[in-house]
Parts: sequence; structure tokens; C-alpha cells
Amino acid sequence: MPTHEEIIERALERIGAGYVFPEKTADIDAAVRRRLAAGEYDGLDERALCEAVTAHIQEVCPDKHLRLMWVEEPQSLEPEDQDAGRTAFLALLEAENHGVRRVERLEGGVTVVDLRLISTADEGAAVIGAAMQMASRGSALVLDLRACRGGSPEGAAMWCSYFFPDDQVHLNDIYERATGTTRQYWTLAHLPAPRYLDRPVYVLTSALTFSGGEDVAYTLQAHGRAVLVGETTRGGAHPTDRHAVGEHVLVAVPAARTINTVTGGNWEGVGVVPDVPVPADQALDAALKAARAAAGS
Repeated sequence: MPTHEEIIERALERIGAGYVFPEKTADIDAAVRRRLAAGEYDGLDERALCEAVTAHIQEVCPDKHLRLMWVEEPQSLEPEDQDAGRTAFLALLEAENHGVRRVERLEGGVTVVDLRLISTADEGAAVIGAAMQMASRGSALVLDLRACRGGSPEGAAMWCSYFFPDDQVHLNDIYERATGTTRQYWTLAHLPAPRYLDRPVYVLTSALTFSGGEDVAYTLQAHGRAVLVGETTRGGAHPTDRHAVGEHVLVAVPAARTINTVTGGNWEGVGVVPDVPVPADQALDAALKAARAAAGS
């Protein structure tokens, strides 16, 4: 079993090599090494070590994606299989119905889609399409992202594509440090279900909404295609790689950053601010009231 010092050394090496803002890595390295030398991590179990190191990293660099994580499943410390992370993510998506928890048609023709993860565009297309097929004849759509904890940028672009008429909308870009390249994300030309146009869309958010869920909310809001109802979201806009640095410890390293084509920025550290701020447990009622009023007007 690796020592705390070995875990921290591996984590700092990964952060130094991969973090999307390399100018910040020296401060992160110095802050953690100073505490390591002072013995502040002595006697902690690995779960507590992850919490302490994460807190110290985020004191000097408040990036919510940048952290150490304790995991139940033992991790291999052999040279990484490039497909291992994707395989695990796809297994999670399969187990959780590609993020779609519930689709329900309510009184007045309002459809509610409860979305917990943002699937990939290829593997998730059929389930996403089935949800949007059910929503296609509704008078309004409520996309509930209050418990959505992240997912795929390509999947976020697919979800957003349903609310625009064609493939001519440039949604956002993602800059990758490793390659120094910027990838553009546009609405898709072909979708497995009808587009949802000329009807109101309400997106529910909470303080738990994170990463890929924030991507969908922020993008639809920035492009004027949805009204956001709920709470300011958690604030994680950096696509992230995960690396094993101990048998039960991963380091999450943001390796890219999102750039919205309307705002020129993103939601990192500040969250997505709703148009209609209400407590998360009241957001659905508030959105349904607004949707039914819009349908009746």
C-alpha cells in the first residue's frame, strides 16, 4: 500500500502535468508540500487524507473539479489503460438509464424530464431520443437538472440540439491543455426524435447541479432558449481526467475549459445563476405555474 507521501507525490505530478491552468500549479504544489513537511497529514486515514488535501488545494486554487477522491473499488496502479475510464463511465450510464430517471406528462400537456447524468451522444442517443419523443407533443417542457451531477460534453450538445431548428448554432468551445487545441460544439444536424421548437422550456437547477448539467443549463440560458428556475449551481466548468494515485485514491485533474460562444466565459467557480431564483424544492411548482400560464396566454 502506498504511503501518504507517495500518494501526494503522484497527485502533484498529475496536477503539474495536466492542469488546464499551468500557471497555478506551482502554488498548489508549494501549499501541499508545506503541509506535508509540517506533518499535517500524519495519522489520517486515506479518506480523511483526500478531504484534507482537497481543502488545501482549493484554498489556493478554488476549482471544484480539482480534488483527491477516495473510492471503494480498488484501483490499478499499473500503466493506465486509455479506455478504462471511459469503460467505467459507460457502465455507470448503462446502469442509470443514460441519466434519464423519469419522463412524465402532467396536466396541461407539460412534460417533465428528470435527468441525473448527461450521457454520451452515441451511446445515449436512443434513450435521449425516447425521452424527447415523449415530450414532442407537449405544450411546454421542464428539464429537471436539480440532481444532475455531470457527464459528457458531446451529450450536453445533443440535449441542447433538440431546442434549436438546425445545425447552425455554435454552442460553445472546449480548450484542451494537452493538445493546445480548441474543439467547437455545434447543434447536431440529425437527431433520433423531433426537435422541440417554438414552445417554452424551463430548466430546474439546485446547488447540487454540476458540470455537464451546468453545461446544458448555462448554454440554453445564454442562447435565450430556456428559463432557469431554482438555485445557483455548484460551479464546475472544466472537463476533468481522473488518475489512480493510490489503491483507493484518485486525483481529478481538470484538463480543459469551456468557453461559451455568447458570453465568452463559463460558470466555473460562480455557478449558473437562475432567471427565477427559488429554493430547489419549490422550483418544479414555480416552473409548472409559469408553463401553464404561458400555455393559457
